[in-house]
Amino acid sequence: MDLRQFLMCLSLCTAFALSKPTEKKDRVHHEPQLSDKVHNDAQSFDYDHDAFLGAEEAKTFDQLTPEESKERLGMIVDKIDADKDGFVTEGELKSWIKHAQKKYIYDNVENQWQEFDMNQDGLISWDEYRNVTYGTYLDDPDPDDGFNYKQMMVRDERRFKMADKDGDLIATKEEFTAFLHPEEYDYMKDIVVQETMEDIDKNADGFIDLEEYIGDMYSHDGNTDEPEWVKTEREQFVEFRDKNRDGKMDKEETKDWILPSDYDHAEAEARHLVYESDQNKDGKLTKEEIVDKYDLFVGSQATDFGEALVRHDEF
Repeated sequence: MDLRQFLMCLSLCTAFALSKPTEKKDRVHHEPQLSDKVHNDAQSFDYDHDAFLGAEEAKTFDQLTPEESKERLGMIVDKIDADKDGFVTEGELKSWIKHAQKKYIYDNVENQWQEFDMNQDGLISWDEYRNVTYGTYLDDPDPDDGFNYKQMMVRDERRFKMADKDGDLIATKEEFTAFLHPEEYDYMKDIVVQETMEDIDKNADGFIDLEEYIGDMYSHDGNTDEPEWVKTEREQFVEFRDKNRDGKMDKEETKDWILPSDYDHAEAEARHLVYESDQNKDGKLTKEEIVDKYDLFVGSQATDFGEALVRHDEF
């Protein structure tokens, strides 16, 4: 599969995602857990390390000496202190944690960047994206695969313009990330809702009724008996999705469904890290306070060895 085919698959994934008749399609975007480890500081700080650095980056600290870990942590603190006032606030920690958890997204964008930045100016224009992604497909009025590429391009252009904050049709790396991953950005959430509604709203009346809602998740495919989960989804629609009980979901009801206000794990972890490290209890952290509690934030050979001893004793 070449790059253009891959990107068009990406563009189609929301609109044309296929599932087996008895499998449930999930359109809800949940905030992922910060770590798959148990958050129990009495046993280890592994959860905190994963949350603060991301799981893959956290592993790289385990082979460092305590001195090396402290030095690298100090450099990270300088990055976290966004306003350069010498303190790390709970808000700055939360932003850092969210960024660390989305490293896979930034890596994905980085891997694609050179393919689109045709003139190597460090930016991607709409023309560059359109030419790389669609190219000669737009010259074929009747493509063999049955997809309407002109319609897809119109949809992509609308999303590109939404991501492009200054309206110059040229995307910075952050704007391009918002274009490829709109569900990760607050200012892009309206376009996520709009695209979802367009996918599901088959009669184009601007709403999602019960049959459209179920039809997006499940195809009867000749079967008269619905699985139990489909019956449950019908109940969910009536009892919870359709809040005003008018038999259909509008834009706000759809937004509440696919973009729920989940528990903010990053905010909770930032609060925890500040509480555990704030020696003078002024509600913010200095670099010294963070480095003094380095084993809470990052691992090292010492912490890795200590946890191995704990596991040995338990065994």
